[in-house]
Amino acid sequence: MRLSLHYSPCPNDTFIFHALASGLVALPGVDFDVTLADVERLNEAASARLPDVCKVSVAAAAGVLDEYRLLRAGGALGRGVGPILVARAGTRLEDLHGQRVAIPGRRTTANLIFGLLCRERGITPHLIELVYDKVMPAVTSGDCAAGVVIHEGRFTFAEHGLERLLDLGAWWETERGLPIPLGCIVLRRSLGLDVARAVNTGIRASLDYAYAHPEASRDYIRQHAQEMDEGVIARHIEMFVTDASLDIGPEGEAAALALLAEARRAEGLGELPQDVFLKP
Repeated sequence: MRLSLHYSPCPNDTFIFHALASGLVALPGVDFDVTLADVERLNEAASARLPDVCKVSVAAAAGVLDEYRLLRAGGALGRGVGPILVARAGTRLEDLHGQRVAIPGRRTTANLIFGLLCRERGITPHLIELVYDKVMPAVTSGDCAAGVVIHEGRFTFAEHGLERLLDLGAWWETERGLPIPLGCIVLRRSLGLDVARAVNTGIRASLDYAYAHPEASRDYIRQHAQEMDEGVIARHIEMFVTDASLDIGPEGEAAALALLAEARRAEGLGELPQDVFLKP
């Protein structure tokens, strides 16, 4: 069986999936056709029901639960890892009403949380969709008044002359008392539970291999990280690859379900189905 597997070129994903994608971890009877793409392109692919297995924003997963089931391994979830809102010095949150704010895609978890905050504060910005690594340059240049930053932007925004206006992840954590679910792995329901369990086991084995042999994936990660320096790569992996990447766990599942419910309300999609996650 050949399955299409889509994930991002970000270090957390390439660290997790390298061994599985390169054959260092075997999944008997299953081969993968691998595609790497920006997070919003992954969300679009899943929304079009194209890949068999795909890393998506948790917010985007809310709209594809008819076709996909969420696996327990391979995701990004934690505390202190969420998106941040950055701006030039002197900008206030209320200044963003009616102003251009760059977001890394409308289907991203980051945009969902920013939208929840704006609704609470009575702010209506003009959203500008950009690839995530173009967000900070748009704010620095003055093209946008602020930007919602994900991934390594948490570590590098000061290098762009920007200030953190608000930690959106911390806001979610305070409001909900739950960690922030950023990304998850979805698998086509029609493939059945046996394949879902096998792929989930394969992702866990791939991550175990990465931890045991970090040098094996170094060149692969470096190749796709482009201009990111080694220190930022290491911090990125440390922050976004956690125990929850091996198994989302009860608290993580509760957090994901809460955010999925918010996303479905925002999209008018109704209640969550009963079998969102692959069972432990």
